[in-house]
Amino acid sequence: MPLGEDGNGWKKKTSDIKEHYDFKEVLGTGAFSEVVLAEEKRTQRLVAIKCIPKKALEGKENNIENEIAVLHRIKHPNIVSLEDIFESTSHLYLVMQLVSGGELFDRIVEKGFYTERDASQLIHQILDAVKYLHDMGIVHRDLKPENLLYYSMDEDSKIMISDFGLSKIEGVGSVMSTACGTPGYVAPEVLAQKPYSKAVDCWSIGVISYILLCGYPPFYDENDAKLFEQILKAEYEFDSPYWDDISDSAKDFICHLMEKDPTKRYTCELALQHPWICGDTALDKNIHESVSAQIKKNFAKSKWKQAFNATAVVRHMRKLQLGTSLEGPSQITPTSPFTQLASLCLWTNKSDQPPFKNVFVHMITCCIITTCINSFLFSYLKKINLPWLFPWLFFCFSELAGIHRDSHM
Repeated sequence: MPLGEDGNGWKKKTSDIKEHYDFKEVLGTGAFSEVVLAEEKRTQRLVAIKCIPKKALEGKENNIENEIAVLHRIKHPNIVSLEDIFESTSHLYLVMQLVSGGELFDRIVEKGFYTERDASQLIHQILDAVKYLHDMGIVHRDLKPENLLYYSMDEDSKIMISDFGLSKIEGVGSVMSTACGTPGYVAPEVLAQKPYSKAVDCWSIGVISYILLCGYPPFYDENDAKLFEQILKAEYEFDSPYWDDISDSAKDFICHLMEKDPTKRYTCELALQHPWICGDTALDKNIHESVSAQIKKNFAKSKWKQAFNATAVVRHMRKLQLGTSLEGPSQITPTSPFTQLASLCLWTNKSDQPPFKNVFVHMITCCIITTCINSFLFSYLKKINLPWLFPWLFFCFSELAGIHRDSHM
């Protein structure tokens, strides 16, 4: 008997979802799903509905059912809740709590005043929510600023954790080994392909804390192999002048969370007891100017940049050679954890991964389109005596086609 039809406390509704909700506007789209703003007809309450075509779920039905059953149990004031599930012949609809306050970084930039204490209070809320998850045996596995949203536009709005596409139920004393997460926020043990536990979430909270206090990430390199080596070695610094006005207590807090050895790393419970969180060591000095400037510089929103970076990561990670960073030679294959990890830059939810036939069709389509455009372009440039422009334009169109193809993979 499938989950959702027994005693797990919830049941999918098979009636037409539009009998219960008025669909308004599209809030966002993924490769194989979209999120729609909707109004509940009975209460006029606004919600967000994730619409997932069943074709995108082929072969993953049991995993989806299990995950939904878990998410339906989560009730915490700082976690976006799953409120209802509808199923039609073609789609699965997840009715989610609507959060409308915007992303974490956007709000920080918009503020005129921002202090260590503000950052401490934000991290306090995140720790409390993640501790709740860990106590339930759930590991988020993809904590990052993009998944932290404000509940409302109110000045004192609470922060909310969203996107449980990579969450995992952890058994008592169990460890996990599936590579997942977002490069830059993943713990060293994940990149090292070692078994890991809920400690990976605590590492990610450390990275987020670091960014909240300076505006740039602790690990960065244009070369992906070097970026991963930095993370594997836990090599980060509190650079001057950006950290000159930050308290030693804040730095100590970060060091305990970004501890390379997961057995020595702070748990959420220990982190909540640190004086920077529960005491009065967080400073009240305004650091808005420096932090917001770095956030705008390092986390500028650009769909083009996001698409290009995601494509580059996939291509580069297929060729990664981490050398002495791992025990023995790296094995980068289409099904290796490293390639899976890179793929998650494009698929924020594993259920969005397409069937192979869809990937093949997109690849063929892009090749045909690119060939036609380049043939026409070369003929035209030759006609106007500018054939020397062709190699450069050919490269541009090829990259565009590659990005389009990878964004659908």
